[in-house]
Amino acid sequence: MARVIRFHKTGGPEVLRVEDIDVPAPGPNEVQIRVKALGLNRAEALLRAGTYIETPTFPSRLGLEAAGIVESVGAGVKGFKAGDGVSLVPPISMLRWPTYGELINFPVEHVVKHPETLSWEEAAAVWMKYLTAYGALIDIAKLTSKDFVVITAGSSSVGLAAIQIAKMVGATPIVVTRTSAKKQALIDFGAVHVIAQAEEDLLSRLTEIAGPNGVRVVLDPIGGPIFEPLTAAMAPGGILLEFGGLSPEPTPFPLFTVLAKTLTLRGYLVHEIVRDPVKLEAAKTFILGGLKSGALKPVIAKTFAFEQIVDAHRYLESNEQFGKVVVTV
Repeated sequence: MARVIRFHKTGGPEVLRVEDIDVPAPGPNEVQIRVKALGLNRAEALLRAGTYIETPTFPSRLGLEAAGIVESVGAGVKGFKAGDGVSLVPPISMLRWPTYGELINFPVEHVVKHPETLSWEEAAAVWMKYLTAYGALIDIAKLTSKDFVVITAGSSSVGLAAIQIAKMVGATPIVVTRTSAKKQALIDFGAVHVIAQAEEDLLSRLTEIAGPNGVRVVLDPIGGPIFEPLTAAMAPGGILLEFGGLSPEPTPFPLFTVLAKTLTLRGYLVHEIVRDPVKLEAAKTFILGGLKSGALKPVIAKTFAFEQIVDAHRYLESNEQFGKVVVTV
């Protein structure tokens, strides 16, 4: 028997339960992992609430990220053995491959030997945020040292990862955050410019920073009214990558700005990288190289014990964190 997190109905964090289940031996091309830490993501809160792109079937499990020790391997698995320290690339379906548990089976193509310099907590906080930022900024937008890049929700785990990746390739990150409360922390972290959206005029500040040529790349998980000043400040031929919908307000389509500047407004999911073996290998090489060099360093906002999963999800939804929420197992 092993402890797992499940929920029997959708709702708030209080629906999460710690329960015991039997975990089968790993199947062909699967690796069984003794989990040491979990990285929490907003997608898991959405699944729990019933508003995610997947629909839970009860009792439902959840989870996209973890790190731990290989317990055993299934038939056909090469390159891993019992005792190896590994971390997990988020699967396409967390219902099929949930990570919230003491002992889990995972497809071998999603298992990575991370640098030994990382703690379990750091290793569990790697793949979702860096893959998301890499796929948008490097694979799609082809970010370069000549570019200004706007990163909204800058203190989120993906926002912080995007700052590091932008700095890694020499681009200039302009970070947007809601208030000035985290402004100095973002500057200390590496943001070249920080705009407090609720306190400053976003378009004026972006124009002041980027100048008449504008911003070529925008990475946004918010949507809503922010689309209008963001696109107004973009360079001709620029690209805005939307990977979320945090704003409760409608998102306008800035038709004439898009036409005049021939902009690309593109929806993006990390699944684009995860489901493509060639792109995933390129992403792993880039991210592991950054981790080994120290250019990429996971930021842990707060750590909770496995039994505190309800509190961990409450904190995840509070928007108070600077970095990744982690649960130790």
